Amino acid sequence: MKRCEWCNLKNKLYIKYHDEEWGQLNLNDEYLFEMLILESFQAGLSWECILNKRENFRKCYDNFDINKICLYSDDKINELLNDKGIIRNRSKIKASINNAKIFKNIINEFGSFKNYLEKFTKNCIIYEIGRTTNHLSDIISEDLHKRGMKFVGSVIIYSYLQAIGIIYSHEKDCFLYKNK
Repeated sequence: MKRCEWCNLKNKLYIKYHDEEWGQLNLNDEYLFEMLILESFQAGLSWECILNKRENFRKCYDNFDINKICLYSDDKINELLNDKGIIRNRSKIKASINNAKIFKNIINEFGSFKNYLEKFTKNCIIYEIGRTTNHLSDIISEDLHKRGMKFVGSVIIYSYLQAIGIIYSHEKDCFLYKNK
């Protein structure tokens, strides 16, 4: 079976992610939150690096319980900085806590993060390949920045939208390719 070129065929975890998760529409708020935090940690790194540490992130980040993360203290930040199982970047860790609070505010404002995203997407799936940003990722990134989120540039948001299935980007040679 042919897969997207970026999928490392030597990494079973990556193959499973490619085949069963990436590009599959999932608008569950818990999933949307986890993926936004993980994508923000990807900035400057490969997704494979983040994916390989995902289970450690889940453990260290209280299974991405947004209410717990919003309350993380300096002691918890130091604990995270000392955990070799995750990305130990102070700016990204602090941003993840800040972003959790803003994510929660968005849920309170719109009823769900899904509803917030649908304000921009109008319930449409975008089918495109070979891009790293588009108008949608630009406007969502800009809005999240205005709300105070960090590490949510247009490239990160584009990757996020691909991961959660709003942008469907399996390559033409991939067995999962479809264009509508």
